[in-house]
Amino acid sequence: MRHRISGRKLNRTASHRKALFCNMAIALIKHEQITTTLPKAKELRPVVEKLITLGKSGTLHARRQALSKLNNDNAMVTKLFDVLAERYKERNGGYIRVMKAGFRFGDNAPVAVIEFVDRDESAKGQDSGPSFENEEDGASEAA
Repeated sequence: MRHRISGRKLNRTASHRKALFCNMAIALIKHEQITTTLPKAKELRPVVEKLITLGKSGTLHARRQALSKLNNDNAMVTKLFDVLAERYKERNGGYIRVMKAGFRFGDNAPVAVIEFVDRDESAKGQDSGPSFENEEDGASEAA
């Protein structure tokens, strides 16, 4: 019986789950909206909400705790403490929204969109790899 045991295993080892949530939290903080499967989104919500609560305290110890949770990604910790903590300073929890988005084509897995409640629309897709504009500029400089 699973009395008082919380969290889904997601068919992964503990270290794999920890790395998965770390990487997904970094992606969510960077883009402020990501698409994933519904169970992963539901498990990611408390992880990110606890990080925002850490950001709202604003202490050096909280910043070091957030760095350890986010793989020492200084840029994301800075955004967490400076941008997101300021945005949600008057809000008492409930920073994340999980919306169902149908089913994935390949394996019919339930898909969800997880996003911040008052998200910045311009952050979506930011720095997510090479864009066509950058490739064209690089090609013209090399020629």
